[in-house]
Amino acid sequence: MKSSPAEDIKRGSHGLRGPIAAELDASHAKGGLSEAAYTLLKFHGTYEQHDRDTATARKQAGEDKDWSFMVRVRAPAGRLSAAQWLALDALADSHADDTLRLTTRQGVQFHGVLRENLRGTIAGIHGALLTTLAACGDVVRNVITTPAPRRDAIHALLEREAFALSDGLLPRTRAHHEIFLGGEPVAGEAEDALYGATYLPRKFKIALIHPDDNSADVLANDLGFIWQPQGWIVTLGGGMGMTHNKPSTFPRLADPVAFIGHGEVLEVARAAVRLHRDHGRRDDRKQARLKYVLHEKGAEWARARLSADLGRPLAPPPPLPRLSVPEHLGWHPQGDGRLWLGLSIPSGRVAGEWRAALREVVEATGADPIATPQQDLLLSNILPTDRSVVEAILRFHGIPLPETLSPLARHTLACVALPTCGQALAEGERVRDAIVEGIEAELLALGLLGERISLRITGCPNGCARPYQAEIGVVGRAPGLYTLFIGGAFEGTRLNRAVADKVPLDEIPRSLRPWLRRWAQERGAGEGFGDFWAARAEAALALAS
Repeated sequence: MKSSPAEDIKRGSHGLRGPIAAELDASHAKGGLSEAAYTLLKFHGTYEQHDRDTATARKQAGEDKDWSFMVRVRAPAGRLSAAQWLALDALADSHADDTLRLTTRQGVQFHGVLRENLRGTIAGIHGALLTTLAACGDVVRNVITTPAPRRDAIHALLEREAFALSDGLLPRTRAHHEIFLGGEPVAGEAEDALYGATYLPRKFKIALIHPDDNSADVLANDLGFIWQPQGWIVTLGGGMGMTHNKPSTFPRLADPVAFIGHGEVLEVARAAVRLHRDHGRRDDRKQARLKYVLHEKGAEWARARLSADLGRPLAPPPPLPRLSVPEHLGWHPQGDGRLWLGLSIPSGRVAGEWRAALREVVEATGADPIATPQQDLLLSNILPTDRSVVEAILRFHGIPLPETLSPLARHTLACVALPTCGQALAEGERVRDAIVEGIEAELLALGLLGERISLRITGCPNGCARPYQAEIGVVGRAPGLYTLFIGGAFEGTRLNRAVADKVPLDEIPRSLRPWLRRWAQERGAGEGFGDFWAARAEAALALAS
């Protein structure tokens, strides 16, 4: 079977080095990077991008595209110290576009990094005792878990395991240090024992959760661990990406595959990575995710392969427990005498007054920020006596406290999309507020504004904001046009279905009106929007037609 071009690039990269250093050193060079450098830079946590807003005008003027880089910080469990946050904040001014962005995988991104600033940005992140290595690429990405800083044994275990997985599954190449951190070249470096010469067929995502807090959407991940008193339920084969008009591609929730004891997490995770490495497709990147292997082979096959790899039989999984998603926003006691404050940051974009306010709060209180899988930020370890100080700073900068926002606004995710993402077919982040406000108006008219609904918006079908699990998913179809999905579970345990295609941006709220109205008229007590329409799938399809 012929391998894809990306596989050939990885195979000949000499441990993810390729032509990166030479092309970055060519500061006089015009245009973008070569395909090889572009592909390999992902493994080091950065994508080359260009401003798509200006591309046509610049081309007509005979000018090159406005090139820059997105740089992603790998932050296991989203945990950052106060000093680390302030270091990233300073880099946003000196090396990027004056903003930070919180991702749906508890990471932090810089945008607008110029080629001449790329090495300095990554070195600055390293100096803050963080890294960009494996924040992107065909490797294990940032490991996520519940963001809640509750000071109890279960949350401490989740955080500890997330950090252990993050460290234990990092690529072992020295290329990152050579290219970005001034490390000496290594002669005859051994092949990575876990990843091999071509690493994984595609990206690999891991989440760990407690059943009472599935804010990490464990079933959307390639590999998941669900805490139980006697061990962990292991899930495999989740993933959100798809391609419009290609039914061979689809979002999928993970299967429960095995039950393991405490202390086996890293060992089993390595076996799952090897499973993907050895059985994922390498000829077609659209079919290369682990979810397609599980869809074809099944959970029992996967458990048998993992058992053979480990040299012992793995127990079958028990039934999945009921999963829920608690409220992390607002003020909460940590359990150690201190507080955390959860702030809802639209699309995770920390800019302007948001940046100033957060910087002042962190400087004044020493709060340790935690990025959440919902693009929000939890400010942890705040003394009760500092609560009034924090609120005064936020009021001064006009930052809304969560209780002033509708539930819809608090539970909306949106991807970056245009103008920088090369995959975007339509807007995401930049139309979030307009979509939220339009749907809020519909909810207000129906007396539903106080109801909790999850809304997720993406500019393309790759699903970075996990739209296919949402009660309402809005997915970019073409410039200004979207596909609407309804019926997912707020708890992340059910996929939704498409009910309208090629809907113009300004018609999204009106298009949702019939489904919202019927929910208002016929729902049972406490029945959520997604649950209502999942139970009436045939009616939803009839209404769509």
